[in-house]
Amino acid sequence: MEGKILLRYIFFLFFTVLLILFSISTLPSPPSNTAEEVVDTYKNRIQSRKTVLLKKPTNPTRRRRHSADVPRHPLDPLTITELNKVQKIIQRHYYSLNKDYALHSVALEEPEKKVVLAWNKGDPLPPRKAAVVARASGASHVLTVDLQGSGEVTRHETGHLSGYPTMTVEDMTSATWAPLASADFNRTVVERGVDLADLACLPISTGWFGKSEEKRRLIKVQCYSLKDTANFYMRPIEGLTVLVDLDTKEVVQITDKGKNIPIPSAANTDYRFAAQNSYQRLLNPISIEQPKGPSFTIEDNHLVKWANWEFHLKPDPRAGVIISRAMVRDPGTGEMRNVMYKGLTSELFVPYMDPTDAWYFKTYMDAGEYGFGLQAMPLEPLNDCPRNAYYMDGVFAAADGTPYVRSNMVCVFESYGGDIGWRHSESPITGMEIREVRPKVTLVVRMAASVANYDYIVDWEFQTDGLIRIKVGLSGILMVKGTPYANMNQINNQENLYGTLLSENVIGVIHDHYITFYLDMDVDGSDNSFVKVNLQREYTSPGESPRMSYLKAVRNVAKTEKDAQIKLKLYDPSEFHVINPTKKTRVGNPVGYKVVPGGTAANLLDPNDPPQKRGAFTNNQIWVTPYNESEQWAGGLFAYQNHGEDTLQVWSNRDRAIENKDIVVWYTLGFHHIPCQEDFPIMPTVSSSFDLKPVNFFESNPILNIPPNFENELPNCKSDASA
Repeated sequence: MEGKILLRYIFFLFFTVLLILFSISTLPSPPSNTAEEVVDTYKNRIQSRKTVLLKKPTNPTRRRRHSADVPRHPLDPLTITELNKVQKIIQRHYYSLNKDYALHSVALEEPEKKVVLAWNKGDPLPPRKAAVVARASGASHVLTVDLQGSGEVTRHETGHLSGYPTMTVEDMTSATWAPLASADFNRTVVERGVDLADLACLPISTGWFGKSEEKRRLIKVQCYSLKDTANFYMRPIEGLTVLVDLDTKEVVQITDKGKNIPIPSAANTDYRFAAQNSYQRLLNPISIEQPKGPSFTIEDNHLVKWANWEFHLKPDPRAGVIISRAMVRDPGTGEMRNVMYKGLTSELFVPYMDPTDAWYFKTYMDAGEYGFGLQAMPLEPLNDCPRNAYYMDGVFAAADGTPYVRSNMVCVFESYGGDIGWRHSESPITGMEIREVRPKVTLVVRMAASVANYDYIVDWEFQTDGLIRIKVGLSGILMVKGTPYANMNQINNQENLYGTLLSENVIGVIHDHYITFYLDMDVDGSDNSFVKVNLQREYTSPGESPRMSYLKAVRNVAKTEKDAQIKLKLYDPSEFHVINPTKKTRVGNPVGYKVVPGGTAANLLDPNDPPQKRGAFTNNQIWVTPYNESEQWAGGLFAYQNHGEDTLQVWSNRDRAIENKDIVVWYTLGFHHIPCQEDFPIMPTVSSSFDLKPVNFFESNPILNIPPNFENELPNCKSDASA
């Protein structure tokens, strides 16, 4: 069983990067081969690559066996045993309907929130169910599979709004094969100066731009040259786009509007360490050593306990990582207090700012279209995560229901970068010699997803003072556009490049990134209120004070959803509190947490632009909705090719009551990216974050009594020179 799982894992690890990285060294030119021979050779080369990968696993350390896993918490993900049971039940269900099918999503159908909140360790688990999204006979189905009772499909719904489920990995890979069955495509590639032996192709979601795209699941395929570099992204066959029917694999249309644009050179594009002719050692090696081991524990595979925090952690095929039941210990009472019931990455929206034929449709929704968790790659020890990190695997289902393991998908580690938890030194003029400082050590939960060219690093960072910081890092490789220009002096000032000339014949296209987070806050209980605390300028009365003006905090409790649709404004500053109006501190303040924005970007597209209709959840930076278990994905359950009628904005515009209710806060972190030469051939990481910070939640500073560091308590590591 483990061997089969490992093989499946390698298969999907290889393909989930959304590309075909292969070298067809013996593939003859198209005239001497049939379409079937071309595709067969293509698939054979992929199989040989799988064999190589199987012999050399990405990371043979820390490997766990999952075949014996059993759930121990109501929110634990489906195990291999349960996924195998789902597979058999679904097979039986569709066999009875005489239908072929593909599974686009298989995950735990979480118990009702009230059931989870009432559960205590040692209690029997609530009934285990699987939530399944499948396609059969051209229709999308939403199913519930009972894993303990009837062992049957207990819900089977169709007829949802527009759109299609998240693509399967099989969808993506077969889409890149499809053009090779077309003699016209093969001929065009050769005419553009690319040998089919050097071809690499990407499946690109189409968005939605009108009725001509309805009632057909479509994808666009664009290709690159692998010759002389692993970084084929920098060698686009510009203007060549193939429209493919995802269900039939039929080539619907081939467009080539780049015949006069050369393939950029491979020179200086390879970013791999082994490909560099030299390297510079700017720093001495650095590592945080923990001779006594880390301070956190992970119980029953998913329950994380660290310092004064406790939370449930699991990988997810769509969201990547889900944090649930986050609680912090009160230093005064010792009680574990609720902060957040559930937090996750709900959707990513990445529109490119080029309206031309080969680019206008590049408006990705990376979670809803591709599966953010499905694109998560194994983390690399010592470089993605430090020593003493704990690694957690994801266990997912293939399109036929077969379970596979995504190893080292998530890591958990303690971080210390010399930061300060709190400090004060008294001025000598007081006559008191006081220097009090406390170090800041944090706990980080990390995943990294490689969605084709781009890499996203998502950190959930927990601090002992009760703060949670959610940080997103962007790295990887730009999606670039080929151009006939090699230097800016060749370009007419009136011409719009839609980006920056990065290297000879290479343009980095301007684009945005928006990452929307779902935050089901339960501050000391489920019924909370959202308060906008606005800082307003006030004026003194004549003769009242030497001061003319000052700032006053004005609190406004949001009654309905539209009161909580927030656009951030630098010159109209506010704080955004989630409070429990029924719980007060000893001096009478309602306990709460506040959303603290960091550097972010606002979406500037026209609201009526088709991509923005689908990405309307980025029209505000903050939204608040009443809890509804069916409203979790900001771009809709079926994001692929949807029309935008099932998004966070649509839900919020219902203007439901949210005062003293079980509420969900949504926060969108944004980046505008105007590429620059430093982004070539691979981008240094750029990051931004936001915080969930206690506000009158504790009676006083919760880390007042933590001790400072003392020399005799720290490990004594000697350098090689002094050893």
